[in-house]
Amino acid sequence: MRVEYINPFVEAAFNVLKEVIGDDVRRGELYLKSTTVPVMGVAALVGLAGDVEGRVLFDMTKQTALYIAGAMNGEEFTQLDELGKATIQELANMITAQAVTKLHDLGFKFDLTPPALFTGDNMEVSNSDVEALIVPMELGTNGKIEINVAIRERS
Repeated sequence: MRVEYINPFVEAAFNVLKEVIGDDVRRGELYLKSTTVPVMGVAALVGLAGDVEGRVLFDMTKQTALYIAGAMNGEEFTQLDELGKATIQELANMITAQAVTKLHDLGFKFDLTPPALFTGDNMEVSNSDVEALIVPMELGTNGKIEINVAIRERS
């Protein structure tokens, strides 16, 4: 996986999270994952197609999702209702749109799917034949979001 694909997602995630949460957002150490990845409980999935293909997964615990939904809406969330779910999807949209704009500026052309939201326990994502890079974003004492990027050039 080329680093040109990853950096825009790392930068966009940091910038958007800092803007909407205003919290102590820090990037953790990047790492590669080539096998099945357990999902923490709430995951927004965006598909990519065109010059590159793959997906970006925004993975977090339910508590972190509730915190983010509350921060973005200016109210406390005790359950992940429809507004909370839509807020997490919008966060994925915001980050992905900013990253894709940067990639388009670099000459890459591809389309996105709208974010699909998955919630539940004991979920996993299989990376089949594409290695995934995991970018953890620490949100101070409010958990973390792992941005799981699996992209390859179309053959």
